[in-house]
Amino acid sequence: MTSFDTIYQGILKKIMEEGVEELNVRTGHKTRALPGITFQIDIEKDGFPVLTLRKNPIKSPIAEQVWFLSGDKNTDFLRKYTKMWDEFIEPDGTITSAYGYRWKHHFKRNQIDNIINLLSEDPSSRHAVVITWDPNDDGPGGTAKKNVPCPFAFTINIIGGRLHLHNIIRSNDMMLGCPFDTFGFALMMCILAQKLGVKPGMYTHTISNAHIYDIHYDGARELIKRTNNHKNIFPVLPQNVFDRAERKDEQLVEEIYQTFTPHYQPDGPIEGLNIIK
Repeated sequence: MTSFDTIYQGILKKIMEEGVEELNVRTGHKTRALPGITFQIDIEKDGFPVLTLRKNPIKSPIAEQVWFLSGDKNTDFLRKYTKMWDEFIEPDGTITSAYGYRWKHHFKRNQIDNIINLLSEDPSSRHAVVITWDPNDDGPGGTAKKNVPCPFAFTINIIGGRLHLHNIIRSNDMMLGCPFDTFGFALMMCILAQKLGVKPGMYTHTISNAHIYDIHYDGARELIKRTNNHKNIFPVLPQNVFDRAERKDEQLVEEIYQTFTPHYQPDGPIEGLNIIK
């Protein structure tokens, strides 16, 4: 199995065996959950963290990251590739807590450009922090909205000539959200590394609440049993991804996707992986 398959399978097993089962009041479903789950994968040595234990729609997280880097909150571009965000769209066609918009506009500063400029001038800086969560607008007492950020902050460090990204997630649905977020933010790490002219390094994924929903227990048990002979995948990105993403270059999504397709031959899908609203 790939390095990521092995890591992911181990976390599912730990949650199913050791997770605390409780009722989630918002959804009306029980979950098995553990706090403080962290895993790491070295992109250069272990390959890209794309799950091959089951089929995943990998074009969707590619399009999502391109959309994020554009800084847009209008969903017209995103909906050409995925309808996953549809339930969170406001009547005006926007998502109020859209990650890219939060990174580039919401706090009246362009956090992404700021970290690019900072690390270009001082690669040793430890101040490259990007925040998505707005305490004035999200969570208790915040503005009523259809969605609040799950990955709420990430940090970038250049150590040893390699760019490392630490993604911090308040809540991760391990059967659906985790593989999707891991793929997306690892891709973001590679894009930022390319922009800064360094190699991608260690992707770290920290989850405050890692959970599996009751309707996904059987699917989790199936994934835990699966094994395969898949090799680690080392895609080579097209050139100028960062600049083209800012322009919402639709051809870019297809080009990135094609770097994965010759190598991505996942196992069959898992039945019953319905999204919990």
